[in-house]
Amino acid sequence: MTAVSDQAADALPAPAHIRALAAYQAGKPISELAREFGLDPAKIVKLASNENPLGVPDSARAAMAQAAADLGRYPDPNGFELKAVLAGHYGVPAEWITLGNGSNDILELAARAFLEPGKSAVYSQYAFAVYRLATQAAGARHIMVPARDYGHDLDAMLAAIQADTQVLFIANPNNPTGTFRPAAEVERFLEGVHAAHGERVVVVLDEAYNEFLAPELRVDSAAWVRRFPNLIVSRTFSKAYGLAGLRLGFAMAQPRATDLLNRVRQPFNTNSMAQAAAIAALRDREFLERSYEVNRAGYRQLTEGLAALGLEFVPSFGNFVLTRVGDAARINLELLKRGVIVRPVVGDGLPEFLRISIGLPEENAIFLAALKAVLSA
Repeated sequence: MTAVSDQAADALPAPAHIRALAAYQAGKPISELAREFGLDPAKIVKLASNENPLGVPDSARAAMAQAAADLGRYPDPNGFELKAVLAGHYGVPAEWITLGNGSNDILELAARAFLEPGKSAVYSQYAFAVYRLATQAAGARHIMVPARDYGHDLDAMLAAIQADTQVLFIANPNNPTGTFRPAAEVERFLEGVHAAHGERVVVVLDEAYNEFLAPELRVDSAAWVRRFPNLIVSRTFSKAYGLAGLRLGFAMAQPRATDLLNRVRQPFNTNSMAQAAAIAALRDREFLERSYEVNRAGYRQLTEGLAALGLEFVPSFGNFVLTRVGDAARINLELLKRGVIVRPVVGDGLPEFLRISIGLPEENAIFLAALKAVLSA
């Protein structure tokens, strides 16, 4: 067989906005780094993808083992049991819930349902890269609002809405910077959007890291969903619940928005194992509390270590820390050689920064020791 030439590839009938897309760059897998540098996979520390260092809860493992007996059947396409549990947990009708293959899927569904060429989406500088990618994949126009203190400037975002704007994305807490806007600010923003634009502008509130917030900062965003018909709240089981490998997320929205999301949702987009594990994890309050405590202690360990090295970092409300290291590309490479995977964020417009996921105490210590060695070399 001969390779397809660049000229032939250019002849494929892809729209210009698809050709211009740059694929999402995920955190480097442990197996890839082991192959690349000839390292022992067991000794590699991965602090790149904001995963829960505790791994999968035992309750979810048991639920998956039971679900495995029926893997010859398609999963419930509507996730009846999981939706019922989510509805009880958040106090919304089950018909207001949309399941996704991770919360990434929810973001993509929102873009597919509400964006098109000739329309625009608003999102913040330094916000989650998928907002940009989903907007471009829909052929819509980008309106990126300059950040305030590395986070969302909600007043500026409200002012940035144009006549062709149909979607506005907010991450709270924000990834990759870890910033957070208090509930009163977000509620005032939602009121402002609805008062000025009604249901014409759909707000997607991405709360992937909500469970890591201190209790006094948490808000009942389901109550906002009940108030605002133009609001979609997105959540995930990939972070605090420890189920990243199963890809399970969900959205809460009023029926008109939910109906449109489900029109573009793939059938069977969440598998049987994921549905069963999510039900168990949602009920496992002890594991969730332990995840919160491990994260809080790890945040102190990392930030105290970074401060001792004289490094600036952005105060974070998630399970990661963004720190300015200078020549981030060089330092990242040297960390990789030492078996430590963190996340460069040059693609997010932060070329001097690295994002470090909070790990177990021993993992955090290995990272800090490796970083100190690199900076001292």
